[in-house]
Amino acid sequence: MRSILSKGAVVLSATTALFLSACGASSSTTSTTAAETSSAATSSSAAAPAEAGGLISVITPAHSNVFFKAEADAAVAAAEKLGYTAQADSHDDDPNKQSELIDAAISSKAVAIILDNAGADVTVGAVQKAKDAGIPVFLIDREINETGVAAAQIVANNSQGAGLVGEAFVEAMEGKGDFIELLGRETDTNAAVRSDAYHAVIDQYADMKMVAQETANWDQQEAFTKVSTLLQANPDVKGIIAGNDTMALGAVAAVDAAGLTGDVIVAGFDGSPDAVAAIKEGKMLATGLQPAVKISEMAVEQADAFIRTGDTGQEEKQSVDCYLIDASNADKYTTFALED
Repeated sequence: MRSILSKGAVVLSATTALFLSACGASSSTTSTTAAETSSAATSSSAAAPAEAGGLISVITPAHSNVFFKAEADAAVAAAEKLGYTAQADSHDDDPNKQSELIDAAISSKAVAIILDNAGADVTVGAVQKAKDAGIPVFLIDREINETGVAAAQIVANNSQGAGLVGEAFVEAMEGKGDFIELLGRETDTNAAVRSDAYHAVIDQYADMKMVAQETANWDQQEAFTKVSTLLQANPDVKGIIAGNDTMALGAVAAVDAAGLTGDVIVAGFDGSPDAVAAIKEGKMLATGLQPAVKISEMAVEQADAFIRTGDTGQEEKQSVDCYLIDASNADKYTTFALED
């Protein structure tokens, strides 16, 4: 089918949209001497090179979510490959639990923290506390609303990726029809960035009509419940676009339960294995792949550089492009990665 929106238009939409960004634990102990030596070398003012080694603490949202498990597993594996010990824990999107885990990392004399945070504002103080203790923090997936506190903020280019999903969604709907949007958790900057990028594309088409926009808080069951109700209230809906794959899969289940599979288009974001399986089955149109494994590995590599030299060699804010996964390339997908 001919593309309704040119790639140039997507790039323009992506660059004008807000440019902010949107799980298995492995645990081992480390030598106090090595941890203390490396920790001292990781303070923001440290200049003397240090040896690699010590504990890297990996803290993410719930590992029950395959995305967060994948990034935690990748960070642990990368750290151990470079000669560190690593421990992965979950804050469950609870700022208080996140603070407790960062306190624990400080007490354990971790040499670095890899963090997918629990909120753009509430995390600033916790990251500052770690920095004041001489422990650099490397943020992945989600930014915080402050610069100069974290050693790095490495995120997927959510605006660019959501622009690709928005383009595919409009094309599949042929530029017209009623649709529903499912939003993520409002405290997560990724929720707003993705929604804004979707609308930078969709709102160019006067015949695309959003009949409902509701948050499902990144949750599959909540998405299923809300979409089931919305489909009854809006029987002419032709598409559902969701801020992540977990909500998209809830929408897929609701569409299937209503006997509308094949009639209602569903698109998501993240590039989860279950979403790709749904694409292969013809139940879902597309997803925007966030390269979670690559981002986690980058964070650990930069932590290693900082520990050894006092510098990451990179800018604090770093953006990694996403990929569109649809029926044309789903067979090339591996867990949160796309083969060449």
